[in-house]
Amino acid sequence: MPQPDPAPMRLATAIRPYDWGSVTALPQLFGTEPTGRPQAELWMGAHPGDPSTVGGTPLNELIADDPAGTLGEATAARFGPALPYLLKVLAIERPLSLQVHPTTEQARAGFADEDARGVPIDDPARTYKDTSHKPEMVCAITPFHGLCGFRDPAATAALLDRLAVPDLAPWSDLLRAGDLRTVFAQMLDDAHEPLRAQVEQALRESDDPGLAVYGELARACPGDPGVTAALLLHHVNLAPGQALYLGAGVPHAYLGGIGVEIMANSDNVLRCGLTTKHIDVPELMRVVDFTPSAPHLVRPEQDTPGEHRYRPPAPEFALTRYDLDNPHTLPGGGPQIVVCIDGEARLAGLTLRPGESAFIPAAAASVPLVGKGTAYRAEPGAFTL
Repeated sequence: MPQPDPAPMRLATAIRPYDWGSVTALPQLFGTEPTGRPQAELWMGAHPGDPSTVGGTPLNELIADDPAGTLGEATAARFGPALPYLLKVLAIERPLSLQVHPTTEQARAGFADEDARGVPIDDPARTYKDTSHKPEMVCAITPFHGLCGFRDPAATAALLDRLAVPDLAPWSDLLRAGDLRTVFAQMLDDAHEPLRAQVEQALRESDDPGLAVYGELARACPGDPGVTAALLLHHVNLAPGQALYLGAGVPHAYLGGIGVEIMANSDNVLRCGLTTKHIDVPELMRVVDFTPSAPHLVRPEQDTPGEHRYRPPAPEFALTRYDLDNPHTLPGGGPQIVVCIDGEARLAGLTLRPGESAFIPAAAASVPLVGKGTAYRAEPGAFTL
């Protein structure tokens, strides 16, 4: 096994062709040829499901061979011999699944249960792929929008009333009483499919601007229970440079745009709609947090010109956006991934063009970052051993 070089190392990365991805967005952003298939997620990291490689060696193997040199002693002690985050670029053409992520305790219990029941790790019907929670943050490159967190139930009752569907009155009454759980469960129950059909028809026919995004969902995903359930959630619009953080249990669905996403190094997703993938409503109902909450926007800190630091409340990751008109110096001591989004980024003797990325091991000294355009840097967040 080759020992890691303390200099920045170019990564070879994979693009996931999920059906909700755009055929043209990433090729246009990165100046590459379209493949004719959707290009949804560019993965950069060491997740065993699709690790980046360095000279043909998977990054997770490189890290496991020398955790101290690649991760640094503090990161290795806190997270074990694995990169604690996964970095992605998303290009969303169609709605992603309506989903939540578990806490660490829920993930460990769910993983152990599926193992005990003999569910293969690669079974599409398996819910828990690892034992980690999956907090995440998305930073918009283009205008970006999605659904996130339960709206105040009384406000949602007023929104349902605007649909003028008389049979919605029992749900409106439950919401005014604060009973989100019962309404959410009934919206996902096929016993209420006739009422969901009435809701979809009303959404498709509505000219109410406040219902427009839900009407678009009704047209894009006819017959899907997630369309009605989406009415319980905030609609969030992000301008380029704005970031949204999602913790455990918060229901969400991204709807459109291009963004840089960073998350804990996990693939634990519980889905209930807007998807053709495995749905596990009973487990999702156990995991979802029914506390109404405003979207958690992460405002960048800027102490240095051209350096925008996003610091969400997750120990696994932090993100920095660089305007490369200014020279920057990246500190050593921790595992970092740098991706060029536009223009050209130069790291010591390594040049990155749009869509290209590099891994900087903890053993590297500080690294100059110069060029022209935009780059993002991922690193572990603040944590205490």
